[in-house]
Amino acid sequence: MKRITLPARPDWRDKARAVGFGFHVMYGEPYWLDDAAYTFTLDEIEKQIEEPSQELHDMCMDLVGEIVGSEESLDRLAIPEDLRDVVQRSWQRRDRHLYGRFDLAYDGNGPAKLLEYNADTPTSVFETAYFQFNWLTDQIALGVLPKDADQYNFLQESLVEAFDQFPKESIFHFAAITDNEEDRGTTVYLMDCAVQAGHRVELLDIREIGIDAQGRYTDLKDRVIDRCFKLYPWEFMLREPFARELARSGDVFVEPAWKAVLSNKGLLPLLWQRHRNHPNLLPSYFTDDPAASTLTDYVRKPLLSREGENVTIFRNGRDSISAPGDYGDEGFIVQAYAPLFESDTGFAVLGSWIAGDRACGLAVREDRSRITANLSRFVPHVIMD
Repeated sequence: MKRITLPARPDWRDKARAVGFGFHVMYGEPYWLDDAAYTFTLDEIEKQIEEPSQELHDMCMDLVGEIVGSEESLDRLAIPEDLRDVVQRSWQRRDRHLYGRFDLAYDGNGPAKLLEYNADTPTSVFETAYFQFNWLTDQIALGVLPKDADQYNFLQESLVEAFDQFPKESIFHFAAITDNEEDRGTTVYLMDCAVQAGHRVELLDIREIGIDAQGRYTDLKDRVIDRCFKLYPWEFMLREPFARELARSGDVFVEPAWKAVLSNKGLLPLLWQRHRNHPNLLPSYFTDDPAASTLTDYVRKPLLSREGENVTIFRNGRDSISAPGDYGDEGFIVQAYAPLFESDTGFAVLGSWIAGDRACGLAVREDRSRITANLSRFVPHVIMD
């Protein structure tokens, strides 16, 4: 694994604008880097990223039933007691799921280490599946990259295949906070994948979802919503007033309710309990576990947290760096510290994608901080042996 610089495509901003990628700059800061790349060998991709990601996903899927069947585990994950049956029935029905993204620490030496599983509302899917692939083909055509350069990226076709597994009789609604440019762009891209799979689709703001007299979710035309992709996390949905209707219509949403246990940081100590010393796992504990005190270099993470908020890194037992935020009321876990790939431009974390049940693509984001956050930059990758 290396970081390289190379000439940016002269027309990449026009291309971004043409496909609605307006969030290549966010809050005045560059988000997409066109003049840099991370390089990997094919062996690194296959042995250190793809195979472990597939194994980690299989391990997670094998653990879901045990978690949802245990009141103690659901307590640990702070799943609201009055809505646990929504989560449990979702798993018992095997409600179909779409995608997820592992965040991995990997510096080119030794096994990749799982940092967390963004199994509910992962973003950067458009950048990974579409824009970085266009970057690769353009850079090869321009002669900047060799003709045999490749990319670990069959995310788009895997998403289309995953959408194809959903029934097509009804409109497939897509809901997000539509005045957020990144959320809207991500959702519209996924709608396009669903269309390629043969679905009729409709976009609406998640705040526009209504409820009819029978307690069914409806759109702005008062049509009953039978299936709805939502770019909105379950930890929020389970704590809002309209959640009382989930008992009746809990099977509507994608991702399904059982993903609430995989997108929870409490998954990490539960995985460690079952697969202690697995090469791709880090020692992880709930904070009241006596074993937590054995860690001297570790990261404290809220059970429910996004974009690195309220994450604190401890080195030699002392607070080293922390990120602000509004999370933490539900509790924390601690996880052994794992170094990220480091270069002159900062630290890089790998995002390894799962679509359906298949490992299928890679995203790389970098930041000056060791804590990856909302504005961490997306850098394309290339395979060159």
